[in-house]
Order: sequence, then structure tokens, then C-alpha cells
Amino acid sequence: MRTERMIGEKHCFLYKIGNEQQVTHCLMQAIDAHDLEVLDKEVELIQELTTNVSFLLAAVLIKDWNRELSPWQAPPVFGRESFGAGAKETLAFVIEALIPELNKWYGEKDPLKYYLGGYSLSGLFALWSGYQTDVFAGIAGVSPSVWFPDWEDFIRSHTMQSPLVYLSLGDREERTRNQVMARVGTAIRKQQEIFMETNEVQESILEWNPGNHFVDSELRMAKGFAWLLNR
Repeated sequence: MRTERMIGEKHCFLYKIGNEQQVTHCLMQAIDAHDLEVLDKEVELIQELTTNVSFLLAAVLIKDWNRELSPWQAPPVFGRESFGAGAKETLAFVIEALIPELNKWYGEKDPLKYYLGGYSLSGLFALWSGYQTDVFAGIAGVSPSVWFPDWEDFIRSHTMQSPLVYLSLGDREERTRNQVMARVGTAIRKQQEIFMETNEVQESILEWNPGNHFVDSELRMAKGFAWLLNR
């Protein structure tokens, strides 16, 4: 069953899954309108891919996608809309507003263990957030926008603070005519390579899915969250 709540100025969608009265795992995801359409299916798939795991999923609807999830300003790569620098503000909302509310509602007996994941630019936001704070027990960067300008320089100069990181990409995503976005395959391989070289995370995986960026987003997200829960 889905519950809708306003937290601050953001519209949040909450799912509590499992027979146990007390849940200990909370999945968090920044979503857009398309993600919302397939969110019920995503939750069903997470249940199918995990065994006897009770969890909470908290999805936050993002109104200004390119601004609220971008770690720094960047020029447009398609259309005319540039990228803002609102990720810091969005992460502050998650840590200072959303998590305290979730702890109050669901974490009275034991503190919740939080995992942050996302698709596309939301996946980049999740990865970036993992470099900013140790609040998250795991990160799922699903088809993340790691083609983002200067991303490699950023990850080489910062340390991932979450112990578990799931990465995935569609096997046709790098075959785009957009030269900036075509870097995504090389960039995500480099991301995983750095994790392996530096041992800065306890465990990470790079999984390849069939299709381009617009295929099976709910299944890809479910696989990422399930991987974290199954650890």
C-alpha cells in the first residue's frame, strides 16, 4: 500500500513492505513523473528479488530535475535546458527533513538503515551523495548520468563513504549520437575500476542490462535495491 505525504515542500510516496511491524531497511529514491508511474511495479519486483526482507521505500518527487539533482552547473547536452547546482540542497532535505521524519514514524525502536538509489540523473545524485556523507549504508547508481562534465575528476579527488555501491548500465546506452552522453560507458567502467583499485568500498558491482536508457527502468531499479538488501 502506498502512502502519500508532504514533507516540507516535497511530495513523498511511502511503501512499507513486510509482515513485521518494525522495519529496519529504508530505500530512498528521487523520482520524476515517469518513475512515479512505474513505482508500484518497482516495489513488487524488489519483493520478488529479495527473500524475507521487510523494507520501507521512500520516493521523493522532484519538480526541477536538472537543477535539483545536479551536483554543479553544466551546459545543456540535449535541448536548451542547462544543469543547475541543486544537489546540495536536495541532499540537505534528505538528511535534515526526510530522514528525521522517517525515523519518527518508523524508527522508534531501532534506527533505520538507509540506502539511496536513483535512475539517470537521480542515479548520479545518489552516487554524488555517497561521496558527501556516511549516512547511507549503500548506494544504487542505476543507469546513472556519469557522463556528467568533470565527473571523473570529482571521483578521483573524493572518497566514497558508503560501503556498498551498485552500478548498472544498459548495453546500448553508450551507442547514442550525443557525443557527451556517449561517454557513459567509458565513465561507468572507470567508476567501477576506481572502486576496485582504491578499495574504498567494501563491495561493489557493475551490472549490464539489455537495451538503451529507456528500457525497463523499474526492473533495473529493483535489481539495484535488491542487491543492496540482499547483502
